[in-house]
Amino acid sequence: MLPPDSERPGTISPDGSEPVQPAPVAPVTPGTSLKAVAPAAPLPASGFQPSRSAIAIALSLVLVLAGGALFWSGYALGQRTAVQPGTPAGDDEAFQPFWDAYRAVVDRYAGGRIDREDLIEGAIKGMVGALGDPYSTYLSPKDYQQALEDLSGQFEGIGAEIGTRKPDGSATDCSTLGGDCRLTVIAPIDGSPALKAGVRAGDQIVAVDGSSLNGLTIDGARDRIRGKKGTTVVLTIVRAGGTPFDLSIVRDVIVSKEVTTKDLSGGTIGYIKLTGFSEGGADDVIATLKEDIAAGRTKIILDLRGNPGGFVDAARKVASQFVKDGPIFWQEDSKGTQTPTQALPDGVATDPSIQVVVLIDKGSASASEIVAGALGDLERATLVGETTYGKGTVQQWTDLGSGGGGLKLTIAKWLTPNKTWIHHLGVVPDVAVTVPADLPPGSDPVLDRAVQLLGGTGAASSLDRLVLRLAA
Repeated sequence: MLPPDSERPGTISPDGSEPVQPAPVAPVTPGTSLKAVAPAAPLPASGFQPSRSAIAIALSLVLVLAGGALFWSGYALGQRTAVQPGTPAGDDEAFQPFWDAYRAVVDRYAGGRIDREDLIEGAIKGMVGALGDPYSTYLSPKDYQQALEDLSGQFEGIGAEIGTRKPDGSATDCSTLGGDCRLTVIAPIDGSPALKAGVRAGDQIVAVDGSSLNGLTIDGARDRIRGKKGTTVVLTIVRAGGTPFDLSIVRDVIVSKEVTTKDLSGGTIGYIKLTGFSEGGADDVIATLKEDIAAGRTKIILDLRGNPGGFVDAARKVASQFVKDGPIFWQEDSKGTQTPTQALPDGVATDPSIQVVVLIDKGSASASEIVAGALGDLERATLVGETTYGKGTVQQWTDLGSGGGGLKLTIAKWLTPNKTWIHHLGVVPDVAVTVPADLPPGSDPVLDRAVQLLGGTGAASSLDRLVLRLAA
C-alpha cells in the first residue's frame, strides 16, 4: 500500500494569519521516550493464524479492495524487535528539534484536548511519509488488524485489485492521486461484484460517490471505496482515455479462489490459472501438477495473468516445481549485499521433457514476476503475453506492539536469477501477444498462442470449456 500524507509541525499565530515568534521551550532531554517499548505483542488472531511463511520476508504490490479490510498482495509480517527507548546515541542534536516541538505541543497547545496516541501515530506517519516511498507505510491498529483478517481469504467489498498508473497506463510509484497519478484497476476478482458490474483491468477510477480522488493517497481512496456487504458505491471510471462514466456496484463478501484448472487439446495439455500466491494456492498448484504428470501430460500452461502476487515463499514453492536447483531470485539489502533464494528440492515438474509456457500480462506483478522472471531467465519456460507490471522491491511488516499498529517498510530489492532488476520495467515476454480492446467474448488469443506453441490443436479459449474445475 501507499503511504499516508505526511504531517509536518508548524508555528502559526492564534488567528492563523502570520507566524509568531515561538516562546521559549523548556528543553527536553534527548532520549525521552514518547511511549515505553513494551514486549512484542501477539499478532491479532481474528480467525487467522499466520503460517511460518507469513513470518518471512515477502513482496508487496497491489491491494484488494475489501469492505472492512484490505489484503496486500504480498508482504511480510516481521517479528517485532526490541530496541532501546529514546533517541539513538549520537543523534541527540538531530532529534532536539523534534523533542522541542513535542514538548511545545504537550505543554502549550490550547486548541483542545491532546490525545498522546494520536501524536505518536502522527509522528510515525510523518516519518514514514517523508521517505517518499509509495510502498512504505504506517497502519493504525485498526487498519493493521483488518489487514491481517483479510488473509483469511474473505473480504467485504467490490473485489478489485488496484494500483497506480499514469493516465497513459504506464507504471508510476506515486503516493498522491491526481495529475499523472491515477488509481487504476489491476484486475477484478473472478466472480466479484466489480467484474459483474463491468469493471475491467486498466480502468482508471477518478471519483467515488461523486467526489474526486485527487489529493488522496491510495489508502484514502481505498477507504472511500470499501464498505459493508449490501451497500452501494458509485465509481467514476475513465476507460482507455475515453469519457468518464459511472458504475454502481453493490458490495458483497468476496471469497477468493486462487487456482483454476482444465485440460486442453484433447487432454494432452494441463492448464493451471493462479490468481494469488498464498501457501494454500501454491499447494493446489503442486497437487494439480502431480495429477497432470500422473495422467501422462508433459505440456503445462501456467497462467499468471492478472495475478498481483502474494507470499514470496509461495512464489518460491511454485517456481521450484519447475526448477531443480539454483537461485529462484536474489535479494539486495540496503548495504548492497546480495543473497540468493535457492530452489526448493523435489519439484514435481523439473524434468526438462516437461514443456512449460507461462502466460503474463500487465496485471502480473510481484510474486508473479518472481516466478515468470525465474522460469524465463533459467530458460525453463516460454513467456507469452504482455510485459508485466514491474515491481522489484521487498517490504517487511513489523508489529509495533501494545496497540501501536504496524509498519511496512521497503527493506530490499529483488532480482531475477540473472540479477536483473525489473522495477518499473517488468518482465518481457518471449512471445508478445497483443490483446485487442474489442476482444469478442469467449476468445483468448494469448491462451490460443500458448497451445499452438505446445503443438496443441484447436482454439483453447473455446475448447474443453465444460471440463473446467475449481480447486478451492
